[in-house]
Amino acid sequence: MDYKDKIAFITGGAHGAAFGQAQYFGRLGCRIFIVDIRGDALEAALEKLRAEGIEAHGAQMDLMDREAYARVADQVEDIYGGPPELLFNTAGVFAHGPTEASTYEDFDWVMGVNLNGVINGMVTFVPRMIKAGRPGYIVSTSSMGGFGGHDGTALYSAAKSAVISLMESYREALAKYDIGVSVLCPANINTNIALSSDTRPAHLGKSGYVVNEESKQALKDIYQHGMDPLELAENVHKGIEANQLYILPYPEVKEMVAAYFNNILKAFPPLESDPEGAKKRTEALMEWGQKRRHIFTQKSKDAPV
Repeated sequence: MDYKDKIAFITGGAHGAAFGQAQYFGRLGCRIFIVDIRGDALEAALEKLRAEGIEAHGAQMDLMDREAYARVADQVEDIYGGPPELLFNTAGVFAHGPTEASTYEDFDWVMGVNLNGVINGMVTFVPRMIKAGRPGYIVSTSSMGGFGGHDGTALYSAAKSAVISLMESYREALAKYDIGVSVLCPANINTNIALSSDTRPAHLGKSGYVVNEESKQALKDIYQHGMDPLELAENVHKGIEANQLYILPYPEVKEMVAAYFNNILKAFPPLESDPEGAKKRTEALMEWGQKRRHIFTQKSKDAPV
């Protein structure tokens, strides 16, 4: 891909992995638009990008606000003359605590940013990207935590798992429009995500988790040893160039993921345990695919594309 003058839209762009993407792809020649919920941090990030000679604009925005998302998308088109060719759904928040203590507000915040934030980016921009008719690419950030649920990170893992599945589906759907899709699954990144609770909306403040300076410092102690955001962005670039569905630049986690999927495979009974039933079910599914699938893939007259 020739990145010169490509429009790159990046969520959570004032800090961490997203700011690393803004720097890296800006240095490749992209025109950058970042959004972040933190206004002061947003302005500071834009100043840093512009100081490097990177063309950069931004807007303060809550990813859970769909109307605001649409307004910002219009702003991008007003400034740059069209929608982004590169969409990075990168923003995320982290909450740690006992699964059984999770409140509705914990779910609404963690899912609202980590999953609905991605959904809002896709529903807002994908129709615009298709209508523009230009080749494009989308990278959404999940996590190694998306491969399996764990007590303490249940909500985070559930949201990130959904992002993986969602990007797998979008990759199939958007190939015909020359829009590539990858899902980035980092492990540890040297970011300030340990402080993400500071951005939690007041109306979603009721939590079953302990959040104080000690808990924040404990998370910071872990993340300070993570991959540098610019190094991670370089791996994202390589993933785009290779058109990889999964971008997994953490070799130390490979065995853990393999063990997870091996546990799933071990749960299947052998085919010979029900050969006739398996044959009937498979044939029925193939017949459905050949004869009836078109019923569900026709676009509604009200569809945005």
